[in-house]
Amino acid sequence: MKLSKAEEQLMDFIWKSENIFMKDIIETYPEPKPASTTIATLLKRMQDKGFVGYKMYGNSRAYYALVKKDDYFSDHVNGMIKNHFDNSALQFASFFATNTKLSQAELEDLKKIVEAQIKKGKS
Repeated sequence: MKLSKAEEQLMDFIWKSENIFMKDIIETYPEPKPASTTIATLLKRMQDKGFVGYKMYGNSRAYYALVKKDDYFSDHVNGMIKNHFDNSALQFASFFATNTKLSQAELEDLKKIVEAQIKKGKS
């Protein structure tokens, strides 16, 4: 299941904390801050989608992530590879390496990551 752009932004705040209260979420948003009703609606949608849970502390809810950030984005990228690159990670990697504005240093770092994965596979 996919999150909207606004839901992803809200999830970023939740992923960064173990438990976060509505007042803390509102304080975290940059200006212009969304209305608390907007945040409450997003949180409800995210609960319905299975991304967010909460614990009650008196009358306040502390929200927490039910889905890890790495898992969400891994699924997202794998879906993009499947839908836009004929399910070929190699086509995606080739596109990424040639069509993004990676610096020479970033390309070298990427090369090291690939080489480390190759060594890991040989072990």
